[in-house]
Amino acid sequence: MIIKSAKFVISNTKLAHCPSDNLPEYAFIGRSNVGKSSLINMLTGHSKLAMTSSKPGKTKLINHFIINDNWYLVDLPGYGYAKSSKSMRSEFGKIITRYIESREQLTNLFILIDSRLKPQQIDLDFIRSVGTLGVPFSILFTKTDKDSKAKISANIEVFKAELAKEWETLPPIFLTSSKTATGKEDVLNYISSINATLQ
Repeated sequence: MIIKSAKFVISNTKLAHCPSDNLPEYAFIGRSNVGKSSLINMLTGHSKLAMTSSKPGKTKLINHFIINDNWYLVDLPGYGYAKSSKSMRSEFGKIITRYIESREQLTNLFILIDSRLKPQQIDLDFIRSVGTLGVPFSILFTKTDKDSKAKISANIEVFKAELAKEWETLPPIFLTSSKTATGKEDVLNYISSINATLQ
């Protein structure tokens, strides 16, 4: 897939204010500081499409971007940012839950995982909750350029082993790097293949 256009549409916290044209939506979510905004910018080829920051937890709204005028990329608030207040974390959780549970246009949820880390319980718990809801999802391992290939590979294998304890079939898994554009073609082609089945 070649991205010819990527435009911001709306930011909000209410499903009623999300686009109503029934185009497929591909949402991106991950623990705070996983590199979500940088990944979105890399995938779309627009360096300032999603707001990046050295401070995690900056995304606080459901952000819709229309891609090639035929599908939406949705940037969701991160989960598990410890420095935000308990009430703010609760509100983020409600926003995320409402969108994932009730948004009929949600076609696939990309869950971002930091490839440099051993499996984090918060990520495993979130994946389990998404699976319980029956929402189609994929896993994107981020920052694969930030450590040795051996360590990154070992971490991913351990993560997959953890998933295999509960899942007979693992979800689609992609290795990505915002810096080197690793995974860009694979992820975009995956989205394109799903879109083709919807036509």
